[in-house]
Amino acid sequence: MRTTLVASLAAATVSVFLVAGCSSDSSDMPMDGHSMGSPNSSASSTQVDASAEFNDADVMFARMMYPHHAQAVEMAAMVEGRTDNSDVVALASAIAAAQQPEMDRMTAWLAEWGQPAPSSDMGEMSGMDHSSGMGMMSQQDMDALAALSGAEFDRQWLTMMIEHHEGAIDMANNEIADGSNPDAQEMARTIVATQQEEIDTMEALLG
Repeated sequence: MRTTLVASLAAATVSVFLVAGCSSDSSDMPMDGHSMGSPNSSASSTQVDASAEFNDADVMFARMMYPHHAQAVEMAAMVEGRTDNSDVVALASAIAAAQQPEMDRMTAWLAEWGQPAPSSDMGEMSGMDHSSGMGMMSQQDMDALAALSGAEFDRQWLTMMIEHHEGAIDMANNEIADGSNPDAQEMARTIVATQQEEIDTMEALLG
């Protein structure tokens, strides 16, 4: 039952991402959503999307969500060789499949907006940890997880990933409320929907 649930979730996650990706992929042409609204005078890029609509909340979303996603992808990669649990393996695959392409899109947005490239360095999150509410794991947390295997790894990985997802949802909701870029807000809505489904699945696996 759980394996079927996770497999269905993974398929749905990939499907949602593919739809979002097709509607937002604009590496060779202006982003449709960016053609709307008044040009932001702070955009300094000379690229075709120099007049893209964005505000400080959009920039913060991209710069902070990038390292947050990077840590989730790192956690997903840790599954290999540490567990034979097919549910955990499927979840990790779905997380990496959705979040790595989103990282690429956020990098492209920042370039279009004339902003510095994002960093996967966790220091970019200004030392955020459990108390920050953003769900970022400390290096000690990551090292402790890496030392586990089997059922112990599964429990800790699921627990940490739930907290990590909850932080991402909070960040995405801030973008939905305060951002102005339609593509960034679309991604934020996808993050909320997809990661909440994954949280529900992980909580069910933990029992």
